[in-house]
Amino acid sequence: MERMPPAESSALPADPPRVNDYDVLAEAYTASNETSLWNAYYERPAMLALAGDVAGRRILDAGCGSGALSAPLRDRGAIVTGFDSSAGMLEQARQRLGDDADLQVAELGRPLPYPDAAFDDVIASLVLHYLEDWGAALAELRRVLKPGGRLIVSVDHPFAIVGLQRLEGLEVDYFATYSRTEDWSMGGQTVPMRFWTRPLHAMTDAFTAAGFRISVISEPDPVPEARELFPELAEKPRFLCFLFFVLHAE
Repeated sequence: MERMPPAESSALPADPPRVNDYDVLAEAYTASNETSLWNAYYERPAMLALAGDVAGRRILDAGCGSGALSAPLRDRGAIVTGFDSSAGMLEQARQRLGDDADLQVAELGRPLPYPDAAFDDVIASLVLHYLEDWGAALAELRRVLKPGGRLIVSVDHPFAIVGLQRLEGLEVDYFATYSRTEDWSMGGQTVPMRFWTRPLHAMTDAFTAAGFRISVISEPDPVPEARELFPELAEKPRFLCFLFFVLHAE
């Protein structure tokens, strides 16, 4: 007896994956972030170096993810508060920082649940490049900073992104602000991630329009031990990956 083929209309199509769904990737992304060249040996050390002596300073970790920067800042004596739009990532942060950690679900670019002038510093680590418009986000971060407080930022380096896309044969305009989407696969899950690339002058214009004075623009090297752990760096004496800023609230 022949088997009847399944009716094509009997099953509903699966929902497409949500863009930037860190809830799905939370555990696998946190594990990867602990040891990756770009995060553990390049971006985080650079951010901590720019922050310097933070003992006693009240710091807001904006888009804190799993708390990978909150933890060393707290270990250095800072009083750290964090928020993220992903409840799954905040659960990873609580496992790292403890249940009493000051963490909230909130979204960069929308009103934040903090009073005016509440923080000495804001850390915005690899988060602004998820936003098309930086205006509302920077205005809120400026609001919660004390006068003279610092906003320490890392973002995708636009020269690096445009260069890589051109190597892939894509025709992209460095001077445009445009989105790109990458599929991230980890932990058996694949999620489309959308980022916004903008030229350097668009970044600096947004910072100054929001009331910040640019103190530092940095293009650092990875920490020295990275060259022992990642032999491929021997072929790249210097490279561009992220761009770093220290800004002061006027």
